[in-house]
Amino acid sequence: MNPLQQSYDEQRFSNEYQLVDGVAMHAENGARFQIPPDVIKRQLRAGQFVELRIDSPRFSAHENTEKCSCPSCNGELTKPILKHSHPASLVPLPAPQVPSRGWGEDFWVRITERSQHLFLGVVDNRLVETRLHGVSQNDRIVFHENHILAVHDIHRQELVSSMNAADLKELTQWLGELRRASEF
Repeated sequence: MNPLQQSYDEQRFSNEYQLVDGVAMHAENGARFQIPPDVIKRQLRAGQFVELRIDSPRFSAHENTEKCSCPSCNGELTKPILKHSHPASLVPLPAPQVPSRGWGEDFWVRITERSQHLFLGVVDNRLVETRLHGVSQNDRIVFHENHILAVHDIHRQELVSSMNAADLKELTQWLGELRRASEF
C-alpha cells in the first residue's frame, strides 16, 4: 500500500472534526463557492501553499444568530468559519484573538510530498480551535486533492508556466465557463 494512503486512512481528528471536501462544497453551492480546477490541482507540487478547512458537525451555531455569512462564498452558514488570509511563514501575523467555540477553520498548508491524488503537508497557521481538533501549526497532515479550497496567489505564474498546451486549453475553457457563470 502507498505510505501516504496508509497515513491518510489512519489519520483521525478529535471531536468528529474532519477535512471538508471542497468538491462537495462546490457542488452544493455552485459559483458561490469556487475551488481550483483539476488542471491547477494536477500542477501542484512540494513547496506550494494550499488552503484546507477542518470542521465538525458536533458543534452548533454561534450564539445569538442562526446563520452567518461565509467569507469564501458570501453564502449563509449555520456557524462561522475562521479564516487565515495567508500562510504564517509568508506574512507574520499575530495570533488570532478569537475565543474557541468549535467553529470550522480555513488554514494554509505547505505541500511537502505528493502521491497521485494525495498530499502530505505542514500546517502553516496558528489555529484557533487546536484544543478541539488537535491540529497545530507545523503539524504534518495528509489530504486528498478534493480537500483543496484554494491555491495561494503567489503560485499563479509558476503553475501556469508549468502547463503544456492541453493544460492551457483546459484552463482557458474553465476560465470561460467561470466568466459566463458570473454574467448570469
